[in-house]
Amino acid sequence: MFKHVPWVVVAGAAILVLSAPRRAGAQADNVNFRFSSGQPVQPIYEGWQRNPDDGTISMYFGYINRNYAQDLPIPIGSANSFTPGPTDRGQPTFFYSRIRRQVFGVKLPTNWGRTQELTWTVTANGTTLKAVGWMQPEWEIDAVFGGQTQNDERRANKAPTLAVEAPTTLSLSNRLTLSAAVTDDGLPRPWAKRGVVVGQESPPALQALPDQAEIPVNVPDAFDPGRGRRGDIQGLRVTWIVWRGPAGATFDPEATSEVKAGRAVGTATFRQPGTYVLRAQATDGALFSDRKDVTVSVTQ
Repeated sequence: MFKHVPWVVVAGAAILVLSAPRRAGAQADNVNFRFSSGQPVQPIYEGWQRNPDDGTISMYFGYINRNYAQDLPIPIGSANSFTPGPTDRGQPTFFYSRIRRQVFGVKLPTNWGRTQELTWTVTANGTTLKAVGWMQPEWEIDAVFGGQTQNDERRANKAPTLAVEAPTTLSLSNRLTLSAAVTDDGLPRPWAKRGVVVGQESPPALQALPDQAEIPVNVPDAFDPGRGRRGDIQGLRVTWIVWRGPAGATFDPEATSEVKAGRAVGTATFRQPGTYVLRAQATDGALFSDRKDVTVSVTQ
């Protein structure tokens, strides 16, 4: 796996998307609607970086699951593939709702051509969408300034390191115990939590446009694993998600686990049997550790 570091894309955003033709009779998109389910997944190309250790190239991808409630399992195959091959380039097979940025990278050989394209194709809810990446100079990722404001403490900060442990087999009726060991330099120092601003205790309700006969259905804000909600843990913490699997899992704590005495402990409960890859990542509030995976076989 590639090492995850905060970064910015120099001189522009590298978010490239292509879509298959819209289905005949499909309703036009409307930003005033939130859909619980039935919408596609848009893969996103987010830029490239030359790896200084060996000269290889890494292209980075994320996705937008346009549903506010429906998480989607999409196995590796024609509905979730890369071209040119291999089809499996380490992409997720479980897609959480809404936006997921910088979720994985694809390492390419040193002789990868500047105009040579790498395409990620995802089909969900009957719609096929693509993200196409190539080494456009403006889309090269600069790791020097990403996430580092002009602050001595943040410039001195080093990313935490992470090691994870979990059983490799489990019956569906049991909970899986997840243990993560984290080391960190103590920077940046945790900041005070901010309360919710008066008048913003809940998001505004959707309103009908003048030419709409019906008021759009309001969908509750979806929980986004790895991001949490307002008021969640600040400082050193660990997040677990389902990276690959036939269904989702329920994590406890739901958002992130606080690191105490160098360790964060949580549990996962599965909805159906199968083989799962769970992915963990630690953050100190500014920088992120490498991602660590655990493969678990859940039996009936």
